[in-house]
Amino acid sequence: MNYTKEDYLKMYDKPLSELIEISSKITAENFDNTVEACSILSAKTGACQENCKYCSQSSHNHAEITCHPLLDVETVKQAALSAKENGATRFCIVTSGRVPTDKDFEKILEMIKAVASIDGLHCCASLGLLSEEQVKKIKEAGVERYNHNINTSENYHKFICSTHNFSDRVNTVKMIQKYGMEACCGVIIGMGETREDRIDMALSLKELNPKTVPINFLNPIKGTPLEGYEDKIDEEEILKTICIFRIILPKALLRYAGGRTTRLSEYNQKLGIKAGINSLLVGNYLTTTGSNSEDDKQMLKELDLVMG
Repeated sequence: MNYTKEDYLKMYDKPLSELIEISSKITAENFDNTVEACSILSAKTGACQENCKYCSQSSHNHAEITCHPLLDVETVKQAALSAKENGATRFCIVTSGRVPTDKDFEKILEMIKAVASIDGLHCCASLGLLSEEQVKKIKEAGVERYNHNINTSENYHKFICSTHNFSDRVNTVKMIQKYGMEACCGVIIGMGETREDRIDMALSLKELNPKTVPINFLNPIKGTPLEGYEDKIDEEEILKTICIFRIILPKALLRYAGGRTTRLSEYNQKLGIKAGINSLLVGNYLTTTGSNSEDDKQMLKELDLVMG
């Protein structure tokens, strides 16, 4: 059906059970019972010059985190092997900062080659606003999918970050796709945005057509400007948003990403999967604790789904 933006907004007024029934049917029509599992590693943490208000790694904020320079290649490879043992089929190398230095970038290429050489594990990366030449090089080194989130709506972006703009993010995603890599492009909800902003996020993603859409739920971190935002979104609103994202993005892998274990009960995590989540970020996140892979496997088993 051809829904209008107003139609999508009205969906928030439907009972949650009705929305889940609609979105779960769409998921069943487009996917099997396999839930993709991805693990990430912060290969470089902190000291980022961007001023994103949600981020503990921004040097503009005052969160207490342990910063470290770029890890060595062998450490990253061993982390990738461990992720595979825990059920992940994808491993994403993540670095803080707007863009890697030339010296770091050469080392990152070696990391990519090391991870890409592991049988049964797909190499992904999230390295910031790369140049076109850098994009070509990571593709050649073995990156299959690149993560670069839009984070929020174009309208709300200026309230979240001012050191780069929304179009910088969109253009990066388009360039990744131009050179044959899949795009992993998602959002953070619960940062004070409106329902209309959330619809705008999903519609922007529909235009970009990423393979994977990570849906993060703000985990308000002490020392960031959003540290008091625990009450900006409740669990029912999160679940309704997942449903609407599935309706707008019927063929995208919707991924549970940061914040799901702190913002959703175990019962509601299962409802989110029923509603349309079919990809999981497993293990820890960048600077916060994530899920236990065995717990995730058990949850999927209870839902007659498999991790793959």
